[in-house]
Amino acid sequence: MIGDRVPECCTLAHTSAVEDTLRTVFVRSGRGEPVSTSALADELGVSAPTVSIMLKRLTAAGLLRRTDGHLAALTDHGTAHARDVVRRHRLLEAFLAQELGVPWDEVHAEADALEHAVSDRLVDRIDSHLGHPGRDPHGDPIPRAGDRQEEEWGLRLDAAPAGSTFDVERVYDRDSAALRYLSGLGIHPGVRLDVTARQPFGGPLWVRVGAADHALGEPLTHLVHGRVVA
Repeated sequence: MIGDRVPECCTLAHTSAVEDTLRTVFVRSGRGEPVSTSALADELGVSAPTVSIMLKRLTAAGLLRRTDGHLAALTDHGTAHARDVVRRHRLLEAFLAQELGVPWDEVHAEADALEHAVSDRLVDRIDSHLGHPGRDPHGDPIPRAGDRQEEEWGLRLDAAPAGSTFDVERVYDRDSAALRYLSGLGIHPGVRLDVTARQPFGGPLWVRVGAADHALGEPLTHLVHGRVVA
């Protein structure tokens, strides 16, 4: 009967929430960050009770498990689902940036809105149209279909020693304002910079990009990942 049917919008909202949660757990786990209820609530922009309910549902569905520290972790089944969502999201980011010229600080939000509506067939066509790109605009690797390889985030910039040369490979896309700021400094994937000094007692990290010196606080250095090359 019509009265017993679940409205399509409610089903879509539930699916979107599931996919957003799985993707967030996948990314936070890969970065070595705690996957707690409070951390997920902060990143997803919802209340802690809402996250708790979602985690219970995903655990009951076999997509998540709880660790000894009461943190959320993906099961093999959950990882496969999360990797599919991540692939869709990052391909959309690449498409928006390359084909439509959407700035790198805006593509995350736009892809987040689109990823729940596009079909697998369309995602595959986008992948083919772009020439099967390896990374999105933030340097994040785009998983291939059936890929089981773990993500490597590399060294965080705040861990690079003073006097070293650092290649930027990835920039975490969580904070659009931070992305705009870093872009204005010329810091993005593919850039090589020099770590010139580290101020004591939690002070900023000084880096040289080209001929310009910049002081970066921890909120920014925590977003930038790569490797020391010298």
